[in-house]
Amino acid sequence: MEQSPLSRAIKELEEDLGAQLFVRTTRSTRLTRAGRRFLEHVPRVFTALQQARDGVQAAANGFHGQLRIALSDGITPPRFTALLAQCRQEEPEVEIRLFEVPLSKQIRGLQDDLYDVGFAQSADVGDGLLAEPAWSDPLVVAVPAKHPLLTYKRVPLSEVLRYPLVMCDPQACEGYGRQIDRILRSVDMEPLIAEEVASLDLMMTLVAAGYALALVGASQVANCRSPDVIGRPLAGRPPMLITYLLRRGVDPSEALSRFIDRVSPISAETLPSSALHVSDTTQESSP
Repeated sequence: MEQSPLSRAIKELEEDLGAQLFVRTTRSTRLTRAGRRFLEHVPRVFTALQQARDGVQAAANGFHGQLRIALSDGITPPRFTALLAQCRQEEPEVEIRLFEVPLSKQIRGLQDDLYDVGFAQSADVGDGLLAEPAWSDPLVVAVPAKHPLLTYKRVPLSEVLRYPLVMCDPQACEGYGRQIDRILRSVDMEPLIAEEVASLDLMMTLVAAGYALALVGASQVANCRSPDVIGRPLAGRPPMLITYLLRRGVDPSEALSRFIDRVSPISAETLPSSALHVSDTTQESSP
């Protein structure tokens, strides 16, 4: 947009709102306090508008309903895959729309009715929302195929912290980071963080390349399917990474209620022992 129509559009918007949104000088243009407040709401407005368009398109394509599901913290198969397959089989007329967002954005979106339900690895969701355990995953250490820790059958956490770790960026995987942080605080050692990445795929890539170790769920190692990444359980009672179902604290719609009911049987499933890649020839907790 050229400068002249842009300035005119801003002026009309300010007149409509009855407030000045920008402070203009010969060198810069910056938002006023009112402008910053207005900007906070604008993304949600555009998201709601896009969802309205998507809903119209879904109805035009023959769907009778829609579920908007937000995903945070790198939710991985097999449990979520099984859940989606069951939804498609039992209610093919309900459109499933997925949104991969940071936890903070998921919480705001649920509060603003931009999402119907969400999954994240945190129960710290604030007022007005419910966090219900959906499933859990044993925490393992992901190790390169050739590494001294492979002499352990179950690795003490103190031994893991002798080596560099690759972690998920705390903003991209906020809930995962909180759970890992609580587990690391149980050991009086400062972890050496080699890298923070935005995805679990890149995390597994760095482990496979021998750059660092990673603390992840057993299903994430199994889903990696790389021969260069091996999962070892931690010594003692294994910590569990818990995935929560998040939703508003109001009576759910019929479609959402049926969706929630499908999550419960999946939460009772257990991972196959092969997911841990534990060899019977290795030792229990000493090399």
